[in-house]
Amino acid sequence: MSNELVSAERRRINTEESVAVQRRIDKWRPRVERILAQGVLIVLSAIFIVPFFWMVTTSIKPNDQLMRFPIKWIPNPITLEHYRYGLTFVPFGRYIINTLVISGFAVAGTVISCSMVAYSVARINWPLRTPLFVVLLGTMMIPFPVTMIPLFLMFSKLGWVNTFLPLTVPAFFGNAFFIFLLRQFFMTIPRELSDAAKVDGANELRIFLGVIIPLAKPALATVALFTFLASWSDFLGPLIYLGGDSQNYTVSLGLSIFQGEFSTEYGGLMAASTVMLLPVVVLFFVTQRTFIQGITLTGIKG
Repeated sequence: MSNELVSAERRRINTEESVAVQRRIDKWRPRVERILAQGVLIVLSAIFIVPFFWMVTTSIKPNDQLMRFPIKWIPNPITLEHYRYGLTFVPFGRYIINTLVISGFAVAGTVISCSMVAYSVARINWPLRTPLFVVLLGTMMIPFPVTMIPLFLMFSKLGWVNTFLPLTVPAFFGNAFFIFLLRQFFMTIPRELSDAAKVDGANELRIFLGVIIPLAKPALATVALFTFLASWSDFLGPLIYLGGDSQNYTVSLGLSIFQGEFSTEYGGLMAASTVMLLPVVVLFFVTQRTFIQGITLTGIKG
């Protein structure tokens, strides 16, 4: 009998120790997982940041430190001569203004047109809206090289070549991907809000402007940011439609010309590249919270 009591007591002690160990494991597991996840993210971030850091530091290095090996990461002394040379030899100031004009109209046109179309297919019941929306999504599968020549011929007959119109006017006719993105967001907004507005006598335009748009700011900010990034860094479009007039060049075209003519001027090339990327980096950090929120919310409801 005493042996049985001793065995039972040992089993009880072992069970209590196992439970205590499991509790400690459960307590520390989330912390360890969080530390590991953050460590992986830090390593990946460093991998992506190093080239950008090298580009920025190269743009402020003296010439005798540009090709030094091993790489001198922190320049001493710091010089801005590459910025004076790279940004004045080619009129990057004018190119930046051109790019801002094109990007601004592209953002405005995309946000206005895509939000209106997305609202119509998400919140208004009208015949054939689902088949037409499927056809609209099907246009996303058409690659740009297929439509590149027909579009150029059309814009050439309209007399729009060597102007900003081919790069801005199409934005006012919608974009299939952004229409889909906004539709997904609009479908998450409760219909009771629209019904309440209709009871108060509001029409669809009033509901769209007064109810839906204020609630859709994160999604609209996401669309605007994506459009700005695409328009700011676009190279093929300006090359096709603006290649005949250097006064209308964008930053990407100007950087390509500088690289072609002065490929060995690494300091000036890095300075011009830094100026081109700086607005994108600043814009992303300023709108990061809204951007992440918009990306997250647009996938809640299908």
